[in-house]
Formats: sequence, structure tokens, C-alpha cells
Amino acid sequence: MGEQPIFTSKAHVFQIDPSTKRNWLPASKHPLTVSYFYDGSRNSYRIISVDGAKVIINSTVTPNMNFTKTSQKFGQWADSRANTVFGLGFPSEQQLSKFAEKFQEVKEAAKVARERSQEKAESGSTHSHIPSQKDVPVYTSPVAPIFQHMTVMLSESGHEAPISPQASSVNGTEEEKGSRSPPIESLLKSNNHRINPVKKWEQELRTLGESNARLSAALQESASTAEHWRNRLQGCKEEGERLREKIMELEAESIDINKEREQNSRLSQTVRLLEAEIAEKEQELEKLREDVQVIPGLLQQCNCLQQQLQGAENSNVELESRSKTLKCNVEESRQKYENLLKDLTTFLGILDGKLDELHGFRQGLAKLGMDN
Repeated sequence: MGEQPIFTSKAHVFQIDPSTKRNWLPASKHPLTVSYFYDGSRNSYRIISVDGAKVIINSTVTPNMNFTKTSQKFGQWADSRANTVFGLGFPSEQQLSKFAEKFQEVKEAAKVARERSQEKAESGSTHSHIPSQKDVPVYTSPVAPIFQHMTVMLSESGHEAPISPQASSVNGTEEEKGSRSPPIESLLKSNNHRINPVKKWEQELRTLGESNARLSAALQESASTAEHWRNRLQGCKEEGERLREKIMELEAESIDINKEREQNSRLSQTVRLLEAEIAEKEQELEKLREDVQVIPGLLQQCNCLQQQLQGAENSNVELESRSKTLKCNVEESRQKYENLLKDLTTFLGILDGKLDELHGFRQGLAKLGMDN
């Protein structure tokens, strides 16, 4: 019948780094075709992606697998058989949603197929392994044929014993009785010797029958116990498979946890810087508190300065009044000075006139002396 594709999509394929289990390694530089295949002969589903002649993804879908959307266009699942984590980057959120829905459908179909195969295996195992009463071996004693032979002999001797007395009583001579008694006694003795082992063999046969019954019950119990442990083993195998896939999922989640740790480390560095700034601000605040304690003294000084300023203002008012008075006096003195200058100028003019007159008069006197 072969495998048939049931769903196909395009996506960028990634695999987890096996060394670090943190980083994604691209499987190809361009988008690849990722398809779901159904194998009717095996009743199984696989996810396959091929790049040329190289098989990139060959993952058998099991009921324990989970497809996780880590972003709007990226999803991943863990494959414990391949011991890796596959990641797919789709060009749109709709294609991612379709692939995830198909993954869930295939997962449910694989679960139903596994349950049916388990039911067939359980029914086949019950028909092939549970023994019936016919199949239970019956343990027979090696003394059974001897016991049957002795039973036949006892029956023959039992028929002969009553015959010989009747014959003796009918034919009745004591000589004949005496002559026949020894064989009968010897026969009874031999029969007694034979009866004693037969009783032992009967007891042994009963014991062997009881042992056979106990062995049959133990065999049935062991068969049921074996079936129980077979179911337990199958359950343990499935649990181990689930745990492997869970480990792969946890390893994939640890990648996100490591990213969160890196982000937390960056945030812790930012917090340390903020704490250093807060410490500096606290130091400044402490200085301001110290300065606040100095403020009362400064206020007193300010009051003193205000009083001194008030006194200086009062002194300034007095000085202004004095300066006004002095200005008035200066103005009066200037006017007086100007008046004196005017008077002096007038006097000098008069004096110059008088001097000119005296000079003329002197010249006249000089002429007069020369003339004389």
C-alpha cells in the first residue's frame, strides 16, 4: 500500500543545537516542503521534509508528542526517538495554525491506532497464553500401572478365597483340609504383602493428585500474573516514552528559561545600576538633611542680617536726608560762587579799566618828563 501524503506546507526548518540545547540551527537557507505521510500497512503517521537528497525531518508521530507555538509564526515539537527538537518557521500565522491543527489530528489518529493494536495484542495473548484445563498437564505416578495390576490380582484372589473353603467343606476330609490350608495361608500372606504397598500407592496417588491440582491452580495464577506484569511492562514502556518526550520538551523549555535567565541577568545589572544611583541620591539626601539642620542657624543669621539691613536702611534714610540738605547747601554755595564769579568778573573789568587808565596816565607822565 505504501505511504501517502495527507498534508503539505512550506516552512523554514530548524533543529536544536545538540551541544548547547539552547540555540536553533537552520537546516536550510530556503523554505522546505514539510509533509504528513500515512503508512497504511503499519498504521502510522510521519512528518517528512527533504532537501534534495538529504532527509531533514523523519519524525514518527506518537500520542505523547506535543506541538507548541512559541510565537505567532514559529512552532516546535520534541522527538525522543531522534533525540532532538524540530522547529518550523512559517510565513504566516494561518499556516502555523493549520499545521498545528493537523498535528493534533494525526496525534489523535496515532493514539487510536495504538489502542487498537494493543487490544489486538491483548486478545491474542489471552488466547495463546492462558492455559485451559485440557492444556494443563496431568502428573501421573509411575506406580499407576503396578496399582492397576495389583487391583486385578486382588480381584482374582478375592474370587478364589471363598471357593477353596466351599470345596473343602463339601469334600471334607481333614487331611485334605490340612493339605489345602498351607496354600491358602500363603496366598493370604502374599495378598497382605501386596495390599500394603497398594495402600501406600493409593496414598501417594492421592498426594500426587492434590499436588497436580495445586500445580494447575499455580499455573493458572502464574499465567494471570504474567499477563498482569506484561500489561504493567507495556504501561512502563509507554510511561518511559512519555517521560522521554517530556524531557525533550523540558530541554526545549530550558532554552526559553536560559533566555529568561539572560534577560534576568540584564535586569539585575540594571537594578544594580539603579541601586547605585539610589545610593548616590541617598547620600545627596543625607547632605540635604545636614544642610536642613544648618538652616535654623542660617535663619538666625538672616534675622540678624535683616535687622542690620533695617538699621542700614534707616541710616540710609538719614544719609539721604543729609545728602539732600548737603545738595541744597551745595546748590546755594554754587549760586553764591557763581554770583561771586560774576562780581569778580565785573571787578576785574573795572580793574582792567582802571589799570588802562593808570597806564595811560603813566605814559602821559613819562612824556611830560621827557619834554621837560
